[in-house]
Amino acid sequence: MSPANQNPAAPDPAGRGPAGKGVTGRGAAGRTAGRGAAEAPPARRTTDPGTVALVGIGPGDPGLLTLRAAAELERADTVIVTRAHCPDEVLAHCRPGVEIIDSADGDPAKVATRAAKAGRRVVRLFRGDPGLASGLAAEGGALAKAGVPFEVVPGVSAVTGVPGYAGIPLTDSKHREVRVVDASGGGVDWDRVAAPEATLVVIGAEGAVADTAKGLIAAGRPDSTPAAMTSLGTTTEQETVVSTLHRLAADTKGMEAPALIIVGDVVGWRDRLSWFETKALFGWRVLVPRTKEQAASLSDQLRGYGAVPDEVPTISVEPPRTPQQMDRAVKGLVTGRYEWVVFTSTNAVRAIREKFVDYGLDARAFAGLKVAAVGEQTAAALVEFGIQPDLTPSGQQSSEGLAEVWPPYDEDLDPINRVLLPRADIATDTLIARLTELGWECEDVTAYRTVRAAPPPAPIREAIKGGGFDAVLFTSSSTVKNLIGIAGKPHNVTVIAVIGPQTAKTAEEYGLRVDVMADRPSVSALAEALAEYGARRRAAQIEAGDPLRKPSQMRRGARRRR
Repeated sequence: MSPANQNPAAPDPAGRGPAGKGVTGRGAAGRTAGRGAAEAPPARRTTDPGTVALVGIGPGDPGLLTLRAAAELERADTVIVTRAHCPDEVLAHCRPGVEIIDSADGDPAKVATRAAKAGRRVVRLFRGDPGLASGLAAEGGALAKAGVPFEVVPGVSAVTGVPGYAGIPLTDSKHREVRVVDASGGGVDWDRVAAPEATLVVIGAEGAVADTAKGLIAAGRPDSTPAAMTSLGTTTEQETVVSTLHRLAADTKGMEAPALIIVGDVVGWRDRLSWFETKALFGWRVLVPRTKEQAASLSDQLRGYGAVPDEVPTISVEPPRTPQQMDRAVKGLVTGRYEWVVFTSTNAVRAIREKFVDYGLDARAFAGLKVAAVGEQTAAALVEFGIQPDLTPSGQQSSEGLAEVWPPYDEDLDPINRVLLPRADIATDTLIARLTELGWECEDVTAYRTVRAAPPPAPIREAIKGGGFDAVLFTSSSTVKNLIGIAGKPHNVTVIAVIGPQTAKTAEEYGLRVDVMADRPSVSALAEALAEYGARRRAAQIEAGDPLRKPSQMRRGARRRR
C-alpha cells in the first residue's frame, strides 16, 4: 500500500490536496525552496577583507576532492585554476556566476592578491596537494608578503593517491621508509636518496626515465630492483607498467604524462592488490542514448564498473500540444474521479509532478488512490516523489507485464472503475485493451510528447561511426531508430548491448550485431550484463596471452596501449 492509501483524506476546499497527516510530499517546489535558502548567502560588502584558500583537488579523480575543498568552492567568489588540468566535476561545486580565472592568463598570486583586496573570497586550486611539488611555497609566500590572509586546504597527493589506485602500497611489514624525489628540475643526487630498503617515489621524471634508472643503478640499486610507472593516475586513462630498473625505460616508452615511478620490493604487491585497472569496463567509453535526467543512475552504475559514460539524448520530451487534457486529469485526481493511476515511464511521473507544482499540490493528493508502476525505474521515480506503488509487474517490466498482474474490476471492492493513464503521445494500446477486458474504464491522457532529438555534436557523430565508442546501450527500440537517425550507425567494433528481445530485433533489422542482452528488462540489469561481458572478454585476453585492448582499440588505426 502507498502511504496515501494508509491515510485517505478528501481534498480541501481550496483544491490544494487532502488535509490530514501521514503523507509527506517531497515535490520539486519544496526542494527548490530549501536549496534556494542554502545557496543564496547574503552578499558580502566589498569593504570586508577578502581571503585566499590554497586548495588541493587531488591527482585526477574528482571523487578524491575533500569535503573541505568542496565547501570552499561553494563559498568562492573567484576561483583561480589551471583550467586544462581541472575536471569539470570539481568546478561543478561552485556557485552560479562565480568568476573563474585560468592561471595561465597571469601570475596567480598577483591575481589572487588583487581579488582578495577587493573583498572577494578567492580559491586557488592546485593539482594534488598544494604543499608537494606544487606552488604553496611560492604563492603562499607572495600572499604573506602582500599581507593577504590565506589558509591551506590539503589535497590527496599523487604520491599516495596514484600508488593506491595502482595497487601498490608504499610500505609493508618489511619496508617502513618512503622517500619522495621531485625530479622535474633535474640534477638529482641519486646517491643521497637510493637507500636500498626504502621505497622510492619519483615524480616529474616522465621525460627522464632512462636517466632516473641509470642514476639509481649507479648509486647502488641492483638493476633487477622492481619498478613501476603509472601514467594519468586515478583517471580512467590510468596505465601501469611493472618492470625492473634495467628494463623500465624500454618498457614505458610512449607512456603519457603526468606519470609517477615507484621503485622497491613493494611493487610486487600489485598482482594481488590491483583493483582499479582490473574493473570490468575499465576505461571503456560507453554511449548512453538517454537524457541526463534519465541516465543519471545508469551512468553512476557504469562508472562503478570503470567505464566513461557519454550521455547522448535520442529523444526530446515536450509538453502536450493541448494541456487542457492534463489539467482536467489532475483536477479529477484530486476530486476522487479515479480508483487507479498508472505510470508507464519516469517521464510520466515527471509530467505529473510538474503539474502538481503548477497547482501547489504534493504527494498527498494521491491519498485514497491506488498507484501502479510499469517497472523498477518508474517505481523509483514515484518513491522519490513520496509515493510507494501498490502494483508493479512480478515478471517482465513492461506494459504487458503489468497487464498480466492487473486485478479484475470488482464492484463490491472497487467503488470506482476508472483508471488514469498519463502517457506519451505514441504509447501503445496493449495495456488499455487488457484493462478494458478486466472491466475497467481507462482514461488515456497525453502527458508528454516524444520527438526525435537534435543531432549530437560532430565529434560524437564521428566517434559513433568511426568506432570511438567501446559500447552502446540501447534501452528501447526507439533509441535504436533515433540514434541511427540522428548520428549514424555504430561502428562494427562497438559492443551493442540491448535491454530485451524486441530491442535486439530492431537492432538486427538495422544491421547491428547484438553482443549483450539483459536477463531482465531494466537499465540496471543491462549495465550489469555489459560488465559481465567486459569481464569475460578481459579474462579471455589474459588467458590467451594477448594485450589488454578495449573494443575501440581493435579498429584499424587505433592507438594501441599496453
